[in-house]
Amino acid sequence: MRTTDESSQSPVGAVGRVTVQIPPDGPGEVLVAVRGGSETYAAWCASATTLGRDVRVIVVDSLSARSVIVEPLPS
Repeated sequence: MRTTDESSQSPVGAVGRVTVQIPPDGPGEVLVAVRGGSETYAAWCASATTLGRDVRVIVVDSLSARSVIVEPLPS
């Protein structure tokens, strides 16, 4: 029987970039480097501010398998 380490499946802590602007009151989209590739996620900003396209972000929480909360990556 093969088991999967759930921590290796989580995008939390991964770096990505905004591909669809994230407004303060709704989701946008981010492309995140995970599991040896890149995946897109619906994304909300942790600070409820607008994040424009191409802003680099870090995933701080996972809401579901395809939805995350992000913050701008510190400079």
